[in-house]
Amino acid sequence: QVQLVDSGGGLVQAGGSLRLSCAASGRTFSGYAMGWFRQAPGKEREFVAAISWSGLTRNYADSVKGRFTISRDNAKNTAYLQMNSLKPEDTALYICAADPQRYLSDSVIRGMDYWAKGTLVTVSS
Repeated sequence: QVQLVDSGGGLVQAGGSLRLSCAASGRTFSGYAMGWFRQAPGKEREFVAAISWSGLTRNYADSVKGRFTISRDNAKNTAYLQMNSLKPEDTALYICAADPQRYLSDSVIRGMDYWAKGTLVTVSS
C-alpha cells in the first residue's frame, strides 16, 4: 500500500551532523504521522522522534532533545531527521515509520503501520 525508503546514513565523527530522509511512495494518505526509531547492536529498538501530519506537534526521546530535529515536507511526501552533536552512543540502525493518523499520541507512536528498511548511522570516537 505504502512504501517507505530511508536514506542519509553514514560514518561521521563525534560532534558531527547528518540529515536522514524518508520518502513515501505508493498510495498517499489523507494524513499521516511519521517517526524515527533506532536500534543499536545488542539493544532493543527505541523511539527517537515523531511528527504529526501538520508538523505542529513534535515529540522527542530525552536522549536526543536539543540535538535532533524532525521535520517534514508533505508536498514531497518526505520526512527528515537532522542530527547534530552526534555521539558514539547514537550509533544505530535508524528506521523511519509512518501511520495514517493526522495527530500524534502515545498509542500511535507505539503502533505505526508502515516501516522502512533502515539506514545505518555510525559515529566514531
